[in-house]
Amino acid sequence: MSEKHIDEATGIETTGHSWDGIRELNNPLPRWWVWTFYATIVWSIAYTIAYPAWPLISSATTGVLGYSSRADVKAELMAADAGKDTYVQAIQAKTVAEIEADEPLRTFATAAGAAAFKVNCVQCHGSGAQGAPGLPNLNDDDWLWGGSAEQIEQTIRHGIRFAGDDETRISEMPAFRDVLEPVQIAQVSAFVASLTGPVVDASLVEPGKAVFAGNCAVCHGDAAKGNRELGAPDLTDAIALYGSGEAEIAAQVRTPKHGVMPAWGARLGDVKVKELAVFVHSLGGGE
Repeated sequence: MSEKHIDEATGIETTGHSWDGIRELNNPLPRWWVWTFYATIVWSIAYTIAYPAWPLISSATTGVLGYSSRADVKAELMAADAGKDTYVQAIQAKTVAEIEADEPLRTFATAAGAAAFKVNCVQCHGSGAQGAPGLPNLNDDDWLWGGSAEQIEQTIRHGIRFAGDDETRISEMPAFRDVLEPVQIAQVSAFVASLTGPVVDASLVEPGKAVFAGNCAVCHGDAAKGNRELGAPDLTDAIALYGSGEAEIAAQVRTPKHGVMPAWGARLGDVKVKELAVFVHSLGGGE
């Protein structure tokens, strides 16, 4: 057995390890550190006895205190649901106008409506409600059927041209390909395009105005401002679902496209419909 090495400078025994001639002194750990270490061991044993800790085959030890983080989470969720139920019941009982007049309720409805929009509406209207060709932008102030909260609610609840709802909004522009001559379609298309910008052949505008008065004004109005009772769009605001150029307008005159929106009332229920109406109305384009 080799003799223990003693450091000449300090007179303290070394550990026996040497790195490049450097030896480590075998100083004892501080007593406070040792007792702290022992205390943590005792604490860990006590903790595993008091709280769930040791894994078993299909569960874990429950601990003598019977604590459960799952129970805490469940209680918190129940409390949150109870708080939410107060708002839900208020939304159920009030009109959208009354909801918007109640700031806390409006805030809740807007947040809930935003969540419902992401699940049910973004597929057509986009994540930012910006729409797409043939699908309306809900951020602007162009509303075929009206942009008040109540009108938006009606549209959401009963849809547009939705066969499964007797109260759905219905308007269908007739196909004029068998009513108007090709030259008349070119004329009226030029006139409508001229309401928002320049046209290719200005000589078509004036006769197109006459064609419009005889065939289109009954729905779109003499000034082409549209009619929300019929869902007829305003043709003077440069906002067009299917394009505002002469070619796009002519195509719509010949064989019009008619979009369909589902009726969400039966699918989502009264509360969600109101929440969606409040949210959409809050986007900035609502009236």
